[in-house]
Amino acid sequence: MTRAPDEFMPMFLAPDGPLMFPDPTLADERGLLAVGGDLSVDRLLLAYSHGIFPWFDADDPPLWWSPDPRCILPIDGLHVPRSLNRRIRRADFELTWNEDFEQVMESCALDRSDGTWITPSMLDAYTELHERGHAHSLEVWQGEELVGGIYGVQIGGLFAAESMFRRRTDMSKIAFVAFVCTVARANVTLIDVQFRTDHLARFGCVDVPRTVYLELVRRACAVDADLEDLDVVI
Repeated sequence: MTRAPDEFMPMFLAPDGPLMFPDPTLADERGLLAVGGDLSVDRLLLAYSHGIFPWFDADDPPLWWSPDPRCILPIDGLHVPRSLNRRIRRADFELTWNEDFEQVMESCALDRSDGTWITPSMLDAYTELHERGHAHSLEVWQGEELVGGIYGVQIGGLFAAESMFRRRTDMSKIAFVAFVCTVARANVTLIDVQFRTDHLARFGCVDVPRTVYLELVRRACAVDADLEDLDVVI
């Protein structure tokens, strides 16, 4: 099939090439923007600050995405279902912040019916982001067992939630609610959840056009927010 002259082809990024991305609004209809490059801290921070994120299988080169629309949770838009509120009030769990980032990521990678995009290279890259203060985790414990958690990337007032997991019923939901309540008090102004699902919609997540999202990202990244040591609230 002949390609239309103005059809955008995802840009190839050389691993040792300059730190740059094409205009995110040029992504194809699936949201794919670029292929290749690396997962260095500088490239990841550049990507997230321009509304771009990596998502690829273990056998693929890095694939960089900027879908339209984009799903976000308005910072004052969290909805907690009544049944989950009752579960939270039982308080038979403990919540921590940045206590075990690597175990949260590893747990998010396990037992996924759709396979995993959290490859060893992603784990290494995001652990380095964590060590540099740009990736954070919230953990849910019952006794000594990690039973739920969530992690993501933060730049200023932007928090891009990447993945969450549970080993007990409702524990990923509890992690999500606690995460939102906690970062909202720490001056985060934009929570990005990438793609809308029915599960996320029940918590108040909504789609916005990519042009709107990119402006929200620009503003959020300019906000001063420190998420290194937080007291978790729910």
